[in-house]
Amino acid sequence: MKRLPDTELEVMKALWSLGTDVPRLALDHALVSFQWSRNTINTYLTRLVEKGFVSVQRDGKSNLYTPLVSREEYLSFDSRSVLKRLYGTPRNFMAALARDGLDRQELDDLRTFLEQLEGETGHD
Repeated sequence: MKRLPDTELEVMKALWSLGTDVPRLALDHALVSFQWSRNTINTYLTRLVEKGFVSVQRDGKSNLYTPLVSREEYLSFDSRSVLKRLYGTPRNFMAALARDGLDRQELDDLRTFLEQLEGETGHD
């Protein structure tokens, strides 16, 4: 998996919100706020298909688009990618957060979360 440019990510966000077998008209409507031309959206969709993020199926005279990568899969990949690129390790990331100052509630939330993770993975 590769990290997506912001423009392609916006197309993916629209597809994730719309589901599977999304008609082009529905996708155009979801992306209207960006004021992209039809050709621009075609370019982004073509790139996403080539990268394996989206499938396209012909339906009469139009196309239906389906995300092949879930939002959760992409967010997990992207988070790891950013963390590794910027901080190297989760510990370095946490150290950077701590330097900026975490309040008591944030620390408690993180502690609870880590304890839950530890319980799920079976580490003692």
